[in-house]
Amino acid sequence: MKMMGVDLGLARTGISQCDVMGMLASPNRVIHQKNEEKLIEEILQCVSEIKPERIVVGLPLNMDGSKGERATECERIGKIIEEKSEIPVVMWDERCTTVMSHQALNVTNTRGKKRKAVVDAVAAVMILQSYIDSI
Repeated sequence: MKMMGVDLGLARTGISQCDVMGMLASPNRVIHQKNEEKLIEEILQCVSEIKPERIVVGLPLNMDGSKGERATECERIGKIIEEKSEIPVVMWDERCTTVMSHQALNVTNTRGKKRKAVVDAVAAVMILQSYIDSI
């Protein structure tokens, strides 16, 4: 099953996708957009290009598992994406994915501007791969 991962950010949003077999997530792009309406439009453009059967959106829970303001906001955006794309959206716990993304980029010695450009797409990969591994 082809899926798309989304790591929603305030300034940058990472997009990932998986292969048709639904086994391996890979980075697609980073969307640089602060305006919510334009961000949703760009995410929907990714949906039309990737053609996923499911969209996995990161849910930034607090470390104790509770939902904060940002998690509620991500759920709201996830619902909008689901309504407009008519594709099921799954909200997925994304705790520590940004930290893991930075660790992965340390291993590959990715630094500076290049790191900033890809860290959100790597986080989207980790969100999607975590979901894939769970199913």
